[in-house]
Amino acid sequence: MSDALPATFDVIVHPARELRGELRAQPSKNYTTRYLLAAALAEGETRVVGVATSEDAEAMLRCLRDWGAGVELVGDDAVIRGFGARPQAGVTLNPGNAGAVARFLMGVAALTSGTTFVTDYPDSLGKRPQGDLLEALERLGAWVSSNDGRLPIDISGPLRGGMVEVSAERSSQYASALMFLGPLLPDGLELRLTGDIKSHAPLRQTLDTLSDFGVRATASDDLRRISIPGGQKYRPGRVLVPGDYPGSAAILTAAAILPGEVWLSNLREHDLQGEKEAVNVLREMGADIVREGDTLTVRGGRPLHAVTRDGDSFTDAVQALTAAAAFAEGETTWENVATLRLKECDRISDTRAELERLGLRARETADSLSVTGSAHLAGGITVDGHGDHRMIMLLTLLGLRADAPLRIAGAHHIRKSYPQFFAHLEALGAQFEYAEATA
Repeated sequence: MSDALPATFDVIVHPARELRGELRAQPSKNYTTRYLLAAALAEGETRVVGVATSEDAEAMLRCLRDWGAGVELVGDDAVIRGFGARPQAGVTLNPGNAGAVARFLMGVAALTSGTTFVTDYPDSLGKRPQGDLLEALERLGAWVSSNDGRLPIDISGPLRGGMVEVSAERSSQYASALMFLGPLLPDGLELRLTGDIKSHAPLRQTLDTLSDFGVRATASDDLRRISIPGGQKYRPGRVLVPGDYPGSAAILTAAAILPGEVWLSNLREHDLQGEKEAVNVLREMGADIVREGDTLTVRGGRPLHAVTRDGDSFTDAVQALTAAAAFAEGETTWENVATLRLKECDRISDTRAELERLGLRARETADSLSVTGSAHLAGGITVDGHGDHRMIMLLTLLGLRADAPLRIAGAHHIRKSYPQFFAHLEALGAQFEYAEATA
């Protein structure tokens, strides 16, 4: 994959006979954004080792710099000189299309006397709901102005803290945003999470991040009650970003559905990322995956069979695993995945539409997606990436097993989370062409 690719492009995926080789998993997008924010909330200098190079990471770095943090990139590391509990007031932040970045920063914005949030993705992030977080901030005493709970949004503090409820029905990111804010408030926070909590794993990643930066917090086993004492400080220092399981789920699936042998390193066995469960799902489907330390070996080309799984704990791996389902015997169903409708695209309806366009059988309910596997996929058409990095990963994997090349429109959106995705697959033997983006 050329480093000189244009800002927008389509990719033509050629069928692959096998995948073979060794890769090091890219750094975690989720931990990168959390570590960068925590580093900025510390007073002093923190070195975040091995940051992701995704658009989400770039969005966080840009916003932190605009807020007054010192940011220096040294090789694969980021050196952050934090502003502590005093980000600059009167600043307009543009997180691009990074939903988690926007929400984390909205929580912290209550430390300022005025921060405005805008986006140049009005049809994506601009349409995603933020009301649950904004209502919680208002109950704590913040002044909030929004477009019916959507961007553009203005937030002003100061706050003292205390007890507040926040809905976790649509996203865990609202609670994480408040957790980053909590230790810097005089009275701390007593969080009460309401509704059917989605994505427990990211909440545990936030708690893990707070601990890595010396912040004390306690949580009930079910995460419905989180207590964060006030008057604390984030501790600067050095943190190492672990490997990324959501993106690696796509590499592991590609290795499973094609003959060959792939070694993927830098994936911690006891990681808190929920998408680690993708390894178990693939094994349950019949894939041959062996772990040795932080390295997973996949011996591909084995017959796969359908499963029915609750996908809530590994939502960012569902698209990749759907590629395995497309070639598995029987009907695979991902249950309890309603939050997929609130991503860069509707990852239930839009995925069903693209699968049907490719000749596969798929069906949906309000909170589930089902796919019936097929031994062959014709290819030879253009499919739509829907501006969604996870959708692009799914369609790429399908193209690798198709009978004829598959063109994916808007493939440049892969940069949001995994800029080296195509290059990594090329290193394993895949072949792509890059073309001018279609309208």
